[in-house]
Amino acid sequence: MSAREEHQVASDAGLSKQRVVVEAIRLADREGVDGLSMRRLAGALGAGAMSLYHYVASKEELLDAMIDIVFEQIEIPREETDWQSAMRRRAASARQVLASHPWAIGLMESRTSPGPANLRHREAVTACLRRAGFPVVMATHANWLLDSYVYGFALQQTSLPFDTAGEFANMTENVFLPQLPPDEFPYLNESAAALVAAGYDPAEEFTFGLDLVLAALEPLRSSA
Repeated sequence: MSAREEHQVASDAGLSKQRVVVEAIRLADREGVDGLSMRRLAGALGAGAMSLYHYVASKEELLDAMIDIVFEQIEIPREETDWQSAMRRRAASARQVLASHPWAIGLMESRTSPGPANLRHREAVTACLRRAGFPVVMATHANWLLDSYVYGFALQQTSLPFDTAGEFANMTENVFLPQLPPDEFPYLNESAAALVAAGYDPAEEFTFGLDLVLAALEPLRSSA
């Protein structure tokens, strides 16, 4: 056996499904999921491409496992917490996790072979809503609406050209306002200037919108 072959065998011997999936997530976090391939993943692991199929049979199975880890990182609603507090904490946790794994946003609802963490999470969310008095169909509506809000906000957040209130103020003053002459865009100019003066933080929009969604859902549940 050549030195190269011996090195390959040694690298392959250190593999496990957990290591393969974790490395795939690292790659997706850095480069996005579109560029993820079994060959690219094998190179990052220092392993033979065919050896990966011993742990995941296909890229779809790999994606299922990756999404399962993402679901595992999101806080599950607690039984002892009221439904609004539980959903608020779960939504905030999901937003934080998806900010770390933006590639996952478009895949969260696409898995036809969900893993155990995925199913546990969905069971806990449904149980929370049902215990709160939402009938089955209304609980489905509520779950769908909450997920749509969280995923939509997370997706929008990934495309923003600023991350903090300071960056927003700097970009507004130096980039946006010069493009908004008050005689042509009076309301946009007024809004931009007022937001900067108020120290507006775009990150607060998540809580504002989530509170509105939860308040709108409250009257739709039956008495627990």
